[in-house]
Amino acid sequence: MAFIQMAPIVNQSPSQNEPRSTNLSHQTSPCLIWLPADHRELGHGHGAQPALVLGEKYARAAKVAAGGQPVLFPLADAQQIPELLSLVHGVMLTGSPSNVHPSHFDEEVADTSLPLDAQRDALTLALVKACVQGGVPLLGVCRGFQEINVALGGSLHQQVQDQPDLMDHREPKGVPLEQQYAPAHAMRFAPGSDFARWAGGPVAQVNSLHGQGIKQLARGLRAVGHAPDGLVEAFEVEGAHSFACAVQWHPEWHFWDNPFYQAIFTAFGDACRRRQQEMNRPAHNQDSL
Repeated sequence: MAFIQMAPIVNQSPSQNEPRSTNLSHQTSPCLIWLPADHRELGHGHGAQPALVLGEKYARAAKVAAGGQPVLFPLADAQQIPELLSLVHGVMLTGSPSNVHPSHFDEEVADTSLPLDAQRDALTLALVKACVQGGVPLLGVCRGFQEINVALGGSLHQQVQDQPDLMDHREPKGVPLEQQYAPAHAMRFAPGSDFARWAGGPVAQVNSLHGQGIKQLARGLRAVGHAPDGLVEAFEVEGAHSFACAVQWHPEWHFWDNPFYQAIFTAFGDACRRRQQEMNRPAHNQDSL
């Protein structure tokens, strides 16, 4: 028996300053944002059961920061992607404790103690390609950032901390979540990029909670943000027909207290609403364009 679990994040409760909606006043209904779930086992020993898990902080960011309605398609598979994409206005690929399986970039697993999620890989790697080809707004966060790179032909460092010229980008263990998600290093953005505009300048402080990282950037992706050690941590899809960006850090964390993080989700939500308007436009009006 499988069940769906909405995984709350302790101390991620919104403050009084959290906005209740974003750019919804002109819409009769919110845009629909597909967030693929993780496949995990919850419980211990004989009580462990398979579950579909979505972190609450991602759903909250999609609903409040982007102004959409997060939706799940439990047990969706790659063959259903065209049908399901016709029902939604954007896709947000979330972070996860699991790693992208290295077989997708022709490597063996370096550390067998780290979690993997083959079922999520099977869906999201195909979903990335469908979104890019179909012009569906796409936002990747952490694992989602890595999924986009791998889906389009790039590769990952499985253990960034073991690379001689790179920093340890993992979060500190055994400390409160506020410290784990606290700003950890600067990000430098390409001049004139959307990220520089959203950040209000070429440099911003971001959190850092990842072990894997970009090794080879996929063709068709443009690196627009780098950590101090040179690691690519923000990119955009070149020539995309809609919003198609991803970040290695976690902008969903306390977005209501961070104008830069909020700006990312606002831009994504605006793109989703444009797709919603296009999908709702009568067919004879589309034919006349």
